[in-house]
Amino acid sequence: MKILDLDELAEKLSELKSHGKKIVLCHGCFDLMHPGHIKYFQASKKMGDTLVVTITPDQFVDKGPNRPAFNSNLRLEALQALECVDYVSLNKWATATQTIKSIKPHIYCKGPDYIKKENDITKKIYEEERAIKSVKGKIKFTNTQSFSSSNLLNNFVKIHTEEQKKYLDNISK
Repeated sequence: MKILDLDELAEKLSELKSHGKKIVLCHGCFDLMHPGHIKYFQASKKMGDTLVVTITPDQFVDKGPNRPAFNSNLRLEALQALECVDYVSLNKWATATQTIKSIKPHIYCKGPDYIKKENDITKKIYEEERAIKSVKGKIKFTNTQSFSSSNLLNNFVKIHTEEQKKYLDNISK
């Protein structure tokens, strides 16, 4: 079974590390699986032996109204279906910081849109970088093609009412 709760995951990863396996962690919402995510996971997997993906719980997804479009269980199931992903887990917190400290991966991997950390409007990347360094790990970035689940959902899937769409259009202008 690829889907583990965080305590089970920490135990499993501890065992793998004792056998010399290098652990890579990716974290995010992953609300709408798209080619950018798949390329990101494949590139991340090449950085180590075991790829772990954790997701943001529904209550902490702050991407706008009616998000996430897919609940935690569906997002976990989609991720476990990917061949390159070894384990998936639902995060307990709003950010990956505590999870990084708990499972102590060797590498915390982010996509190319985080290379310029100052572009992260949430500024969570700075906390995550401090967390991975505190467990003697490294933060690395992929150089894969980037897509935006939010843009795809906003432009091609009806997840907003007309009133919400007008409001969001006005904000973006």
